[in-house]
Amino acid sequence: MTGATVPGGGRAAVAEAEDPPAAVDKSTLAAVATVYRLTAGHRSAIAVACVLTLVGSALGLAQPLVAKQVVDASGHGRVIWPLLVLLGALFVVEAATGAAGRFLLERMGEGVVRQMRHGLVGRLLRLEMREYDRHRGADLISRVTADTTLLREVVSQALVDLVTGSLVAAGAIALMAWLDPLLLLLVVVTVAASAVVVASLLAGIRSASEHMQESVGAVAADLERALSALPMVRVHRAEEREAAGIGARVDAAYAAGVRTAKLASVMSSAVELAVQGSFLIVLVVGGLRVGGQAGSLGDLVAFLLYASYLVLPLSSVFRAVGLIQRGMGAYQRIDEALRLPVEPTAPGKPPVRTPAPRPAGPSGAREQPVLALHDVHFGYDPGRPVLRGVSFTVPQRRHVALVGRSGAGKSTVFALIARFYEPDAGTLLFDGRPATERTRGDCRRGIAVVDQNAHVVHGTLRDNITYAVPDATEAEIRRVVELARLEEVVDRLPGGLAAVIGEHGGNLSGGERQRVALARALLARPALLLLDEPTSHLDAINESALTTVMKDIAQECALLVIAHRLSTVQHADHIVVLQDGRTAVGGRHEELLAGSALYRELAASQMLRAGGGGSKEEGA
Repeated sequence: MTGATVPGGGRAAVAEAEDPPAAVDKSTLAAVATVYRLTAGHRSAIAVACVLTLVGSALGLAQPLVAKQVVDASGHGRVIWPLLVLLGALFVVEAATGAAGRFLLERMGEGVVRQMRHGLVGRLLRLEMREYDRHRGADLISRVTADTTLLREVVSQALVDLVTGSLVAAGAIALMAWLDPLLLLLVVVTVAASAVVVASLLAGIRSASEHMQESVGAVAADLERALSALPMVRVHRAEEREAAGIGARVDAAYAAGVRTAKLASVMSSAVELAVQGSFLIVLVVGGLRVGGQAGSLGDLVAFLLYASYLVLPLSSVFRAVGLIQRGMGAYQRIDEALRLPVEPTAPGKPPVRTPAPRPAGPSGAREQPVLALHDVHFGYDPGRPVLRGVSFTVPQRRHVALVGRSGAGKSTVFALIARFYEPDAGTLLFDGRPATERTRGDCRRGIAVVDQNAHVVHGTLRDNITYAVPDATEAEIRRVVELARLEEVVDRLPGGLAAVIGEHGGNLSGGERQRVALARALLARPALLLLDEPTSHLDAINESALTTVMKDIAQECALLVIAHRLSTVQHADHIVVLQDGRTAVGGRHEELLAGSALYRELAASQMLRAGGGGSKEEGA
């Protein structure tokens, strides 16, 4: 187990991925205990709200007694105006205290949800990369939005309704017992029958709610997938097919929602029938007893008022129980997200080390290399290795190219260098220190990455360039704009650096997005810059310009480049050739052409072209 405190999550320990899931207790008592834990830090507000609610309820319970006095006094011809004024005052004060209590509860509910959302957002942004491979992003997002919204209603209403409703009902029952025990017995029998029906429906309500929340998350995930690939969807005329697939998810959510509504309606009807039935029984039996001189009219009026007042607390209790069970479906999804393992903030345990030969690299380097890999092994899934022994170094301020067929492991090497994953065996060294002796944040502080996707976020051009260094000066921004050859883009966009470039950089071409990503990386002044196929979206003119830029960058930091073009490779200080997850050979371009059949084959094939677009690496 790894300890972790999550704001508003009500959880002090977060289970690691390998821990077996604990059996979920779906009883009402366990659900109430869970809701109570969620209110930690808000108990004072709940206490005040409960007091205000109980005061209002007590004032409400006093009203039938005053009404009894009004009826009895009027029957004897006495003055009743003071009693009517008292009755009106009780009503007004009851409404005021109820409104104040409800406001405190709503504010408390919003506070709990805010803390929970903070905890979820902070956790989702720090999950292990493997978890993003296992879970759909939009489904995780729906746990922050839709699931917490449902839970807000539970924590702001259900718990207090359950407590105050039970207390008020108990008070009303006590007063009814004092007025007429026989009539109370008839009411209790009727309400007990309703309680049996409600209890039988709770498990079904929770199950249906869980299915509904899961279906809503699936709708969000499928819709996000389609919208993120909308050009592909439209080119292949797949709108109707995607709409049908997402529609099936919508129908599943509808079916689960209808089942929840059906069960809730049956529960609500059972409560209403019990209350109305008991009211009618009291009216008939009590009327007969008054006619037979077994009681006064005032007693019957008071008892009937208490019976009617019993409707609200009993309804609130039953509704609260049903709402809590519905909310537990949402909470279970939230709790699952809060249990997902996050990246450690402390140095981890070193992987299994195996003897390794001296890694291939440029000879004569006297400085400590900025990066070194020694016999690194790794697989995304157990028993399916991707890297089977990769070794090479990247000296300070040198340009190293990484080449190989698609699936050779080039992108996986980048993922390990960025510390998205940890090697299964072997060693990564940053500036001569093992990566496992440093935190992931420390390792990432010295690197920057420009990958094939060239991530651009919604916002201004300036926001994207300064993403890593928000407080960069104008001079620093101008410098990287010139280095990345972005001057023309800045001049073309209305507003220049202040221009909004749209969702995913929709207002930019692929090459422009790549240059924006390059400028962003350079602004951080990394010791090691990782470039994943930097010329894949560039035309011949910009490719030539980027080649010049890379020479300039190599004077400031080390470059490790995944390359498919000869123009990128032939100017490198050192080339590392990967084959089937292993380091096959290394050297300069001319040396490899003369001495490596594999490299000559790559150079002669489509894997290393003299110009044009390189084939995009698929898989690892």
